[in-house]
Amino acid sequence: MQTSEVKSKFESILNEQEDVSTGIAAIMTLMEVLKHYNSITIQGLIEELKVAMEAMKDTNYSAAAITSGCELFRRFITLGTMDYHTFDECKEIMLKRGNLFLKKLKEAKGKVMKLGSQFIIDGSKILTHSRSRVVLHTLREAAKQNRYFEVFVTKSQPDDSGIRMCKDLTELNIPCTLILDSAIGYVMEEVDFVMVGAEAVVESGGIVNKIGSYTMAVCAKAMNKPFYVLAESFKFSRVFPLNQSDLPDEYKYSPEMRKRDLSKEHPLVDYTPPALITLLFTDLGILTPSAVSDELIKLYL
Repeated sequence: MQTSEVKSKFESILNEQEDVSTGIAAIMTLMEVLKHYNSITIQGLIEELKVAMEAMKDTNYSAAAITSGCELFRRFITLGTMDYHTFDECKEIMLKRGNLFLKKLKEAKGKVMKLGSQFIIDGSKILTHSRSRVVLHTLREAAKQNRYFEVFVTKSQPDDSGIRMCKDLTELNIPCTLILDSAIGYVMEEVDFVMVGAEAVVESGGIVNKIGSYTMAVCAKAMNKPFYVLAESFKFSRVFPLNQSDLPDEYKYSPEMRKRDLSKEHPLVDYTPPALITLLFTDLGILTPSAVSDELIKLYL
């Protein structure tokens, strides 16, 4: 597939399937690349998958989510490629493994929802940031269990994604208040805990997420409020940032922004270190940040 076709397929999946996350859409696109691959070498296929991943990262979607999902997918489907004599046999096995991998990923959100919803009790006041699909579904799951709770959502500039999150919650009859990003400190003393999603979970157990997440985590730590992260394991990423400047530019800026002077640009994401995170709710279980590196090793073995 040409890079333009890859981008078009990737963007069409996200536009047509609203409930599909960026990482899963990227993996679904790689499956299409695999199906349409016409050469006869494994090395050529691996290179084509790499090119496709780079093409998707050149769109206005989260490069962090695309990278973590695609790297894990490539590792998973190529585990058994050397056990077969012909390329056609290898390709057939890789397609089967890819479909199995996608099935597991689609089940991951449900597992996270069940774990996260257990921590939401009657009378809870929750603060969340931006719009996370897994957080939205977790809150919906808790509401289905007839639990009464209230949610505060940041407006989340610059794209104001919190407005949409608040609208979604209101449609589910979940009491919701939209707040300014700058009101985090004011509201923090009212809430019981913070619950956010993540674009990527890094090796240290920290997260890469929408800009403002780090500020929220610092404030939660100062006021002794639990800071919970909900993330599927395909978002686990083999990067180890030490601070904000350690994050790759492709994570922090859109392709259009990277063409300009980055010293004048506002980053789209930030890094929240593990010391500020209480627990991570994943399809692998409820983890402390220190357990993430062990789980990453298992995923890539």
